[in-house]
Amino acid sequence: MDIKALQQQISEGSEQQAMPPVDKWNPEFCGDMNLVIKRNGQWWHEGTPFTRAPLIKLLASVIKKEGDSYFLVTPVEKIGITVEDVPFVVIDDQIIDGIIKVTTSCGDQVRIGEEHPVEIRMFAGNPVPYCHIRRNLWARVHQNVLYRWVESAGQVEHKGKQSLCLTSGNYSFSIGSF
Repeated sequence: MDIKALQQQISEGSEQQAMPPVDKWNPEFCGDMNLVIKRNGQWWHEGTPFTRAPLIKLLASVIKKEGDSYFLVTPVEKIGITVEDVPFVVIDDQIIDGIIKVTTSCGDQVRIGEEHPVEIRMFAGNPVPYCHIRRNLWARVHQNVLYRWVESAGQVEHKGKQSLCLTSGNYSFSIGSF
């Protein structure tokens, strides 16, 4: 995958582009790239952090997950990358008419609900909320967003435990039990 060619695509493309249909692309595997998406959401290539948000946004649009592996995919290339946890981090949220809308560090925006659920997963022995973003790609909810959620969550009893729950439209979800 030629980073300079991708940068050229950025300068020629418009700001609002549709997501490429990477789930329909099945090119041959071309090898691995020294690209790491850190747990904190930072993107690193050959030991150097990416600093250009448009380049990160472009690459994020062509991520595909197969099994436990992540790839950057074009119609003709499939290149392996390393993802320490999940490829995205929810960095902001807002509530509009009772719907929670979240934004990732790569600019994705989704409304939490049946199509974009929240689930609790264990990471390093701690429960952490994750939100489904697209296809089978998830985002870890950043601590700052989680703290806001804790402040506005309601306490309910669920399966014999007390849970902190939020509602987004008709969808309710737990952000933790105690």
